[in-house]
Amino acid sequence: MFSIHPVLMRQLWLLVEGTQATLLLNLEDGPLVQRLTRQMQDSSIMDADARNALDLYLEAKLPLIRDVARSRLEPSF
Repeated sequence: MFSIHPVLMRQLWLLVEGTQATLLLNLEDGPLVQRLTRQMQDSSIMDADARNALDLYLEAKLPLIRDVARSRLEPSF
């Protein structure tokens, strides 16, 4: 199981919302996890345990991340 500090989780979801939807949809799983983790590392101080937890969390949430990106591309009514 992984444990992510609530502040890091909030930063992650802000990052996801701020990332181009097409990028989130077009990158393969591994490169997408690496890119988001790297961007989080650039904006936060994370130790190895926090980074590993973030990687596991991202892998588990990839379907949700892609759904969020897909919803941003769909026209709203």
